[in-house]
Amino acid sequence: MAKKEDKTKKSPSAIGPYSQAIRAGNFIFVSGQIPVDPATGDVVAGPIGGQTRRVLENLRGILEQEGAGLDDIVKTTVYLTDLSGFKEMNDVYGEFFKPPYPARETVEARALPKGVGVEISAIAVVERQGGAKR
Repeated sequence: MAKKEDKTKKSPSAIGPYSQAIRAGNFIFVSGQIPVDPATGDVVAGPIGGQTRRVLENLRGILEQEGAGLDDIVKTTVYLTDLSGFKEMNDVYGEFFKPPYPARETVEARALPKGVGVEISAIAVVERQGGAKR
């Protein structure tokens, strides 16, 4: 199975030797996104809710590059540096997804890149190459 790298300016560039996302067949594997504004390259500081919103907008931007969307996500992994922010993260997360929700785990991490409070990675499935399932 061939793999294809996805890149978009709607989300921040990778900050290391990895891809924003990889398309392999009908799967799109999106690398962990942190709350960086792609227009400025600046970290979105402040409450975990605002950081979560930026992260999910970054995920959406990457998926749109492949003609997919948040509804195509089947699995996410959420990393928080402080699980006391779980409710705030979860409330914002719930604004972006509708049932059936993606499978998910949320784990506490000691630290995340650039000192952010949240990082989210995702796996999406699309029915055909170059387009979202409908």
